[in-house]
Amino acid sequence: MTIGVFDGVHKGHQALIGRAVALAEQRGLPSVLMTFDPHPSEVVRPGSHPAQLTTLRRRAELVEELGIDHFVVVPFSLETSRMPADEFVHEVLVEKLHAAAVVVGENFTFGHKAAGNVALLRRLGQRFGFVTEGADLVSADEVTYSSTYVRACIDAGDVKAAAEALGRPHRLEGIVVRGDGRGKDLGFPTANLSTPKFAAVPADGIYACWFTDSRGKKLKAAVSVGTNPTFSGRERRVEAFVLDVDEDYYGQRVSVDFVDRLREMVKFDSVEALLEQMHRDVDRTRELLTES
Repeated sequence: MTIGVFDGVHKGHQALIGRAVALAEQRGLPSVLMTFDPHPSEVVRPGSHPAQLTTLRRRAELVEELGIDHFVVVPFSLETSRMPADEFVHEVLVEKLHAAAVVVGENFTFGHKAAGNVALLRRLGQRFGFVTEGADLVSADEVTYSSTYVRACIDAGDVKAAAEALGRPHRLEGIVVRGDGRGKDLGFPTANLSTPKFAAVPADGIYACWFTDSRGKKLKAAVSVGTNPTFSGRERRVEAFVLDVDEDYYGQRVSVDFVDRLREMVKFDSVEALLEQMHRDVDRTRELLTES
């Protein structure tokens, strides 16, 4: 088994999961991934919930693709956070899950006040009869892949760097809700996404994206993130103009995969100037996604 929040299921997580799956296959045992909900930091320090890279459902899909047999979600509470490290190992890993091998990152901590580490987990494993592996963190070009790093890339609008660390484009999921209808009036009808509360939304700007509708159809889209400053907007929105399709996606659960950032969000002097730029954005989106 492997343990962690696994938000993003980035390349570092994928290495851990791969090792757990390989050990399970060698031993003829099921592989288990344990994660927590809500995010532990939100329970310990309310208001500190980091931007969420993946929903629980998305995480489950991704780890299943990597070969995990069982996706275990532990409800994280103040009571959980106060459990001593040795008690967590004995009650959860040994008594409930009968762990034979545990694979974690070398920086893994657990138990009350994060008092437990890989060395303690290894000693407890020797006592209770399971093997512990502390895996090295995954790096490339002097960058260590972590959820914190991916969030920083997304927050800066560098969705290409985020995709490199994730091994796939960053995805936003949500329900399409009614907007102002202004895009339709301009000839660019958009699907306005209502995203989860803590979703990691990229920096304001225009992006080339893949849009997947509720039927699983993948389509090219130019996506605007921001407040629509040309029209003095105040509410930050994620609006997708789906290319070459005339459909109302209202009420559908859809997803948007961010491939590249086209430009910053700009306030234009006139609607005409905005429309000219929007046509250029669509042309560039088509070009980028045809290449990808």
